[in-house]
Amino acid sequence: MSEELKQLTELSRELLEGCKKTASDGTVLFTPDGVGNYDALWVRDLGYMAEYCGDLMGAKALEACIEFVLTGQREDGWFPDRVESSGEPVYAAGAKGAPVGEANLDNTPFLVFAVYSYLRLPEVEASGEGKRKFFRWAEALDRGMDCIPLSGEGLLWNDPTRPHSPYGFTDTVCKTGRLFFESLLYWRACRQLAELCRGFGDLKDRAGEYDLRAERIEREIVRLYDEESGLFFAAEQDCRQLDVWGAAYLLYIGFPVEEQVKKGLEDWLATHRDRYLYHGQVCHLPDGEPWEKLLIYVAPGEYQNGAYWATASGWIWYVLKGLDPEAAENMLRELLTDFQEGGICECVNCGYRKLPEFVVSAVNVRGAVLRWEQENG
Repeated sequence: MSEELKQLTELSRELLEGCKKTASDGTVLFTPDGVGNYDALWVRDLGYMAEYCGDLMGAKALEACIEFVLTGQREDGWFPDRVESSGEPVYAAGAKGAPVGEANLDNTPFLVFAVYSYLRLPEVEASGEGKRKFFRWAEALDRGMDCIPLSGEGLLWNDPTRPHSPYGFTDTVCKTGRLFFESLLYWRACRQLAELCRGFGDLKDRAGEYDLRAERIEREIVRLYDEESGLFFAAEQDCRQLDVWGAAYLLYIGFPVEEQVKKGLEDWLATHRDRYLYHGQVCHLPDGEPWEKLLIYVAPGEYQNGAYWATASGWIWYVLKGLDPEAAENMLRELLTDFQEGGICECVNCGYRKLPEFVVSAVNVRGAVLRWEQENG
């Protein structure tokens, strides 16, 4: 284990311990930060924690959080954006009672990621209990996937006349029409559910349906590709802007694209680092560009409208590690220095730092470094 991985593991362990909150029913919740700003169990943060640090959380704690979220499913199948410690579910971004758009489009995919990560923990696989637990949750997950709006050809669709809040780390952004990052999330959830349905043996028809949904996205995602830049647009209609996070995530999760497209994404990320990196952290769009349309006002250069996040740093680092190891090492060194000197923040910019002790800023990077070292010895 490298020194960097040891450091990230210890930071992640401390943040996970510091973000715990006990719900009214006794469930220990993992909140997004250690200072009580996001005082609930947020589903996408749970998904990231489970994937990148499930081994540090432990199977029992992770299962309890999954069960806590499942109780909040709406009659129409929609899962919550977050569940408060009282057990009350909240489905859309923004303050309770003042939603930012309709319910978030990524709620179910991130719950799927948490379930998949839980079922793949060594202690769960060794117990032989995975099949029983998955069958207990499978119908609810199916309903959660089925209610998400898709375009006619199968990409994630956000109605411009009544938009949902999209991916939670852009939940203030009014991306509409066919969506890129959200389609990647849905594709990955389909592939994971197909694997689980097939692996546990009794849901082969459902596995086939999820495979078909994933294959449609693989065929149609090119609709959002911009040949001139070599990147994908974040959305088809509102916010038709180049998506840096999406490019890195596509490569990190192994989404299948033509070799020419893959090389274009890699080349852009490798040669334009100064356009999206700041102290090892990553802006959603090139050059700190603000989004063209928001669901709620965010000052340019701040938060989701031009600040830099470590949420995506692990994906970028992993891609760069295979293309330019020296650049990847420098990036990680800058990021760890920034953590040490300024705290592990939600997002940063020149003269701006938002919310310390933000868990996924560390755990997402830890997960990428751990994966690389496991794959490469």
